[in-house]
Amino acid sequence: LQAAPLDVPAGSFRAGDQQLLVRADAAVTSEEDIASLIIRDEIRIGQVAKVAFSPEDATSFVRLNGERIVGISVIRQAGSNTVRIADGVRAAVADINTRIEGVDLRISSDDSIFIRGSVKEVVTTLLISILVVIGTIRLFTGSMRLTLIPAIAIPISLLGTLAASWMLGFSINILTLLALVLAAGLIVDDTIVVLESVQRKRAEGTGPSAAAVVGTRKVFFAVIATTVVLIAVFVPIAFLPGTAGRLFQEFGLVLAVAVAISSFVALSLVPAVMARLPASAPRQRRVSDWGNRLAQSYHASLKTVLSAPRRTASICVLAAASAAGLYTLLDQELLPAEDRGTIYLFAKGPDGVGLNYTERQADRMENILIPLLERGEITALFTVVGRWDPNNVFMLAKLADWRERERSQQEIAADLKPLFADLPGVTTRIFSANSLNLRGASSGGLSVALLGTDYDEIYAAAREYTEQIRSQLDSVSRPRIGYAPSQPQLSVEIDRERASDLKIPLEDVAQTLRVMVDGARIVDLNADDQTVPIILEAGSDKIRDPSDLVNLYVRTQSGALVPLSSIVRLDERGVASQLDRREQRRAIEIDVEIQPGFAMQTAVDDMFELADEILPNSVTLITRGEAAALAETNRETLITYGFALLIVFLVLVAQFEGVTSALVIMAIVPFGLAAAICALFLTGTSLNIYSQVGLVMLIGLIAKNGILLVEFADQLRDQGFAVREAIEEAARIRLRPIVMTLVSTVLGALPLILASGPGSEARSAVGWVVFGGMGLATFFTLYLTPVAYLGIARFAKARAASGKRLHQELAQKGL
Repeated sequence: LQAAPLDVPAGSFRAGDQQLLVRADAAVTSEEDIASLIIRDEIRIGQVAKVAFSPEDATSFVRLNGERIVGISVIRQAGSNTVRIADGVRAAVADINTRIEGVDLRISSDDSIFIRGSVKEVVTTLLISILVVIGTIRLFTGSMRLTLIPAIAIPISLLGTLAASWMLGFSINILTLLALVLAAGLIVDDTIVVLESVQRKRAEGTGPSAAAVVGTRKVFFAVIATTVVLIAVFVPIAFLPGTAGRLFQEFGLVLAVAVAISSFVALSLVPAVMARLPASAPRQRRVSDWGNRLAQSYHASLKTVLSAPRRTASICVLAAASAAGLYTLLDQELLPAEDRGTIYLFAKGPDGVGLNYTERQADRMENILIPLLERGEITALFTVVGRWDPNNVFMLAKLADWRERERSQQEIAADLKPLFADLPGVTTRIFSANSLNLRGASSGGLSVALLGTDYDEIYAAAREYTEQIRSQLDSVSRPRIGYAPSQPQLSVEIDRERASDLKIPLEDVAQTLRVMVDGARIVDLNADDQTVPIILEAGSDKIRDPSDLVNLYVRTQSGALVPLSSIVRLDERGVASQLDRREQRRAIEIDVEIQPGFAMQTAVDDMFELADEILPNSVTLITRGEAAALAETNRETLITYGFALLIVFLVLVAQFEGVTSALVIMAIVPFGLAAAICALFLTGTSLNIYSQVGLVMLIGLIAKNGILLVEFADQLRDQGFAVREAIEEAARIRLRPIVMTLVSTVLGALPLILASGPGSEARSAVGWVVFGGMGLATFFTLYLTPVAYLGIARFAKARAASGKRLHQELAQKGL
């Protein structure tokens, strides 16, 4: 039989310019050919065996809505586009259904639905953000002609960003579109600063062209400085290591490109348009009156604050300290729970059961879900019986469209958990996918592993550990050990010395057992471009009772037949169905469910605290899946915070040519972060990978507004103003552009918070950081920045004085 598919190259003949290949071909391709193969002398296989083509024994069943089907999985290759593949599959399915009669191909699950819905929602949010920003500018300027300038600058900047993204090889995906939504509020900031400065010069009586030149020159340094600072923050986001880096690479670079393009547009297009815009007669407006009264109130309150700088600083420090305390109370998780429109169920029966038992359990599970299918909450129920192992059931429940159901995915899953919790005969787990396809909190679960050197010792520790979890921990429940020595196994122990004495090859013993129990795969046969395995198995005398194995005979090298009972001993025992290793050590996994009201980080802390108390020194606990990614991301993000602060400080020092102004601006950043933490706490938003990236962004946004104040105060000091007079005048003049940029950034993030539909959870997390952080940070920017400037800048001389001294020293040396 091993020689049945003989078809090998045997060389070639060469004569002149021609070559003739030679192949030795004795392959068989049919049942008759195999049956006619000669074993020995005149004895053929067909005389001692029945040869037949037949299907392999089923190893799994696939069902759709309770009916058996044939399932086909389409898995995209790395770097390919999910939406494009889905379109191609849908076209192929429609074509096959029309061309082949009797075939009914249906799509039971499509990942592109979530992607399409998320992209559509993000595009809608982007358009709303642009309209909100433009409306804000119209409200502040009171002029439609002035509003048209940022209305033109925004799409130009966004189109330039899209072109740059295309050149960098980026795709239009959820994160790049989310970056554009945030950019809509940022890219208009530089335009507002230039626009307001030019308009102020025109209001003072300067001609349009001169006002455009002088006004732009007045804020040129501030625009460049804020742009460089923002880029210095966004670029490190793109190079975050590990999980966060893979997720936010394009996000950070798109924001950096958008900010760079917006500054170029603000410094070139805006003054060019303003120089050609005819002057309009000033008109008194209620908004202007309100703005003037607000400015007067701010200026009066600022004088009071500057008169008591220590008291103001103390209040701010206490507020920041309180926020630091709130930080420890925030729920920490890797990703917010997302409604992706799909619920997964996994069930495992006892070790050693067959497919029939598992299919009966699948029937009971489907009966629980059929009511949801009938009332339309579930549109398709896809079941695989025997996936990976005969005792496993995997189910995929595809939910109706987000707009067509009243309950969220999380609510449906929460209602299903008690129905499956006490299902006899199987242990079940309900979970849902997340953006990173990691096991963990998306299912309300947590995965850990115990590591050691001996499975028996680890298993004993795992049993004790899970018992203590049940009795002591409120944050988790239903611990399940992923290791159990319960798989029945019949061990046939061969006496090597006895087999050697009888001259019985050990391979013959193993081959005999394989043939008589399950059949032995001898060789693969190539027939009609298909690979068909040749299986040698027992016929009607196939072994049914394990004890009958000892009654089999094997042949010695001399040709005598010897019963297996003379060289083997049977031992039936329970073993683990699989053995895991983690970090090059033996491992046993434990899964638990996180109780409602507890965050993943809280559950992880509780489990590690308990492990320190009861686990032996030879057994250690590690996190797995999403919990491990959370720990990794927290470490990476802390490094990124420090790196972003350092880069921003160094950039500010280089821009201002001194440490003093940089220190003033950096002194405000921690208070802005504290404001964002307060916003997260008050809204119940968790600290996750999206909100953490938002906090990194906030470092640049807060520094940006500080630059507008400090840079102009430095200019006034160069003109001879005292420190307090300079910062008061800078605060008065720069109040309007600062408030306009703050309002445009904050309101630009508002659609993210109000977003709904697929993927809204991620957008909301970033939106609350920007909206709440920048909103609450307004106080620190407008009041604490002048206080910090008054306290720090008085120890340094004005830049003009330093420059004058430098020129005097150079003149003395004749340089």
